[in-house]
Amino acid sequence: MSSSSHDHPLPPPRVEEVSDGVYAYLQPDGSWWINNTGFLAGRRGVVCVDACSTERRTRAFREAIGKVSDRPVTTLINTHHHGDHTFGNWLFPEATIVGHEGVRERILADGVPTYRAAWSPDVEWGALDLVPPFLTYTDGVTVHSDELRCDVRHIGVAAHTTNDSVVWIPERRVLFSGDLVFNGGTPFVLMGSVTGSIEALGRLRELGAETIVPGHGDVCGPEAIDRMEAYLRFVLDTAERGRAAGLSPLETARETDLGEWAGLTDTERIVGNLHRAYAELDGLPPGGDIDLAAAVLDMITYNGGRPLSCFA
Repeated sequence: MSSSSHDHPLPPPRVEEVSDGVYAYLQPDGSWWINNTGFLAGRRGVVCVDACSTERRTRAFREAIGKVSDRPVTTLINTHHHGDHTFGNWLFPEATIVGHEGVRERILADGVPTYRAAWSPDVEWGALDLVPPFLTYTDGVTVHSDELRCDVRHIGVAAHTTNDSVVWIPERRVLFSGDLVFNGGTPFVLMGSVTGSIEALGRLRELGAETIVPGHGDVCGPEAIDRMEAYLRFVLDTAERGRAAGLSPLETARETDLGEWAGLTDTERIVGNLHRAYAELDGLPPGGDIDLAAAVLDMITYNGGRPLSCFA
């Protein structure tokens, strides 16, 4: 099996105004380590949602902001702890970095993650100076861009990770979902929960968002929530069958026809997702610790023994 194909060269990032003064910063093709961010351009300052994975990509994000607003970046919100959303934090020295308590804890505990070695060795990470949020919350916090209210809320369950938050702008029905929503890429819940992700998607659905800026992929509507849930239910069903047959997550993945999901990027994530699903079927609570190294090695094996593709 191999990682799904990528178009080369990748299209450049682009800024898309999704509501008046509210911008998505989209990075094609949304595969490993290529995330979306966003920002709100107010009269006094700019509020950012997430940073990027590499120094080069984060500097390009800052340049894009500067073409829209000459105001300083006053606030940077991290939706979760993963490096594609936080490695670039250090390039916002003037900003108050905001995140869930678990984001700070995980960044400090993990340091520069050794699991980066699982991806293509030629990734140009640039300088890496880990800077965790220094304003943290347990349930949520509200920030304002001029008069516009932005509710930053922990989703309340382990989902993509144990520390996922969304940025919800109720007046505009705009949602920055972080990696609770992938659009066009294979969802990844190895560090969170399959069942928790399904519960989290139900909570997102209740918001009534009309526009969703996903963590990866193009801006979308609420239909992306339904597709995410359908994939996760496919993972659960596949895990139940494989486990009942006495197969390992890797063996199950190899015998599984991905069907409608085969066209998503990074299809090898099925293996990591099955590791998490198996653990939950064995009784592990959502978000509980599993052997991440074993799961990543199985993804590499599924990928033909090659490092996972990364074009960041």
